[in-house]
Amino acid sequence: MTDYSKAGRVIGLDLGDKESHYCELGSVGEAMTEGRVKTTESALKKRAEQWRGARVVMEAGTHSPWVSRLVEAAGAEAVVANPRKVQLIAQNVNKRDRVDARLLARLGRADVTLLSPLKHRGAATQADLAVIKARDAAVRVRAQLIGHVRGTVKALGGRIPACSTASFGVRAASALPESLRVALLPLLETILHVTQQIRDYDRQVEQWSEEKYPETQLLTQVGGVGALTSLAYVLTLEHPERFPHSRAVGSYLGLRPKRHQSGEQDPSLRITKAGDAYLRRLLVGSAQYILGRFGPDSDVRRWGLQLAARGGKRAKKRAVVAVARKLAVLLHHLWVTGEVYEPLYRALREQAA
Repeated sequence: MTDYSKAGRVIGLDLGDKESHYCELGSVGEAMTEGRVKTTESALKKRAEQWRGARVVMEAGTHSPWVSRLVEAAGAEAVVANPRKVQLIAQNVNKRDRVDARLLARLGRADVTLLSPLKHRGAATQADLAVIKARDAAVRVRAQLIGHVRGTVKALGGRIPACSTASFGVRAASALPESLRVALLPLLETILHVTQQIRDYDRQVEQWSEEKYPETQLLTQVGGVGALTSLAYVLTLEHPERFPHSRAVGSYLGLRPKRHQSGEQDPSLRITKAGDAYLRRLLVGSAQYILGRFGPDSDVRRWGLQLAARGGKRAKKRAVVAVARKLAVLLHHLWVTGEVYEPLYRALREQAA
C-alpha cells in the first residue's frame, strides 16, 4: 500500500461543472504544475493516471463522489474536504478557481485532518440511495401541488373536503368549482400520477428491505422505525464499522448540540445539523411518532416523555431531537451486534433489581 504521507506530491483539484483547475505542489511546497482539465470521465481519468502515488485534495460537491472514486482507481489518494471546514476558501476575498486549487493543495500538504475529510459511499449504494431521494422529491412535489390546488379553490370561496394525501387526486375532482376545472384538472391528474410513482417507490423499498438489505430487519425491531427509515439509515452509513462507537453516529448526523465554550461560559446551543439532512429528518419523524399518542411503550418513549415534561415552551422540541439522537445510536448498536431488541429492557431490569 502506498504511503501517501511520504509521497511528496500533493494536488489541489477545484471541481467545476465544465472545467476543473488543478495545482500540484512539490516536496518543499513549490507549485510545480497548474492547469485546467475538462470535468469529464475520460479527461479526468487520463489526468489522474499522471497523479499515481500522489494525494489529490478536492472539496465535497456534486462531482466529488465519482471523481474521488476515479482518482483512487488510478492509484492516488483522494481526500474529499468538508466544505464546512474550508472557510479559508469560501471567505477568500480573492476567490478564483486557480487560487482555490492552490489553497486545497497547501491545506492537504499541511495536515489532512484540518479538512475533516469525507468518505463517499460506493457507486452501487449511491444509486440505491437515489431511489429513496427520488421518492422524497416526489412526496415534496405532491405536497406543493396539493397546497396550490387547495389555496386556489379557497381563494374563490370553495373548499376541498378533508381527505388523505393518497386519495386527494380523486376526492378533489368532484369538489372543483366549474370555473377552475380547466386550470386544476391537469394538476389533479399529475397528483394521481405522482401518487402512483410514490407507491411504486414504496414497493421497491419494501422489496429491497426484505431481499437486498436484510440487515434492515434488525432496525425495524424498534417501534416507529419503518422500512423507509431503516433502508435510508443502512444506505447512508453504508459501513457501520467506520464508527468506533455508536454514539458517534449522533454527531455524524448533526444531532449533537453545538459548543461555543469560552472561559466559564458554555451556553446551550442548537444542534449542528451537519451530515445527511434527509436521514436526520426521517429520524426526527420516527421520534415524533414514538412520543405521539400511538407510540409503543418503550424505554426510549418513557425517557423522551420525561424530557418533554420538564416544562418550557421548547421542551417538546428538545425531547424530539433527543429521542432522534438516541434512535441514531440505538439503530447502529442493533446493526453491529445483531441483538434482539427489548423495548422495556431498562424498565424490566430496574423492576427485577
